Amino acid sequence: MKGYQLTFFTAQDRRHGHTPIGDWLLQFAKSHGAVGGTLVGGAEGFDHVGRFHSAHFFELADQPLAVTVSVDEAACQRLMEALAQEAIELTYVKVPVEYGRIGRDAH
Repeated sequence: MKGYQLTFFTAQDRRHGHTPIGDWLLQFAKSHGAVGGTLVGGAEGFDHVGRFHSAHFFELADQPLAVTVSVDEAACQRLMEALAQEAIELTYVKVPVEYGRIGRDAH
């Protein structure tokens, strides 16, 4: 299938309501048609204003997070329009991709 890979960048300590933002974003994307998604914690990164964030051994609150989802064109539009209505601000990258499944079920 043709579609997009969307990657949203945020930090471990951010929340949307009472839910950690990474968890919320995965569920939100799924409910708007994403066919797969992954939440990845990063060791270090910098944000749109150049401030560095890192995961320290004793403190993970500032750990950078990336949420990557796969969507077809219609789901991408629905998701982006819905996110624009939410009380959050996210940095994202949108890349056109081909995605699918390969191999055979072992069962």
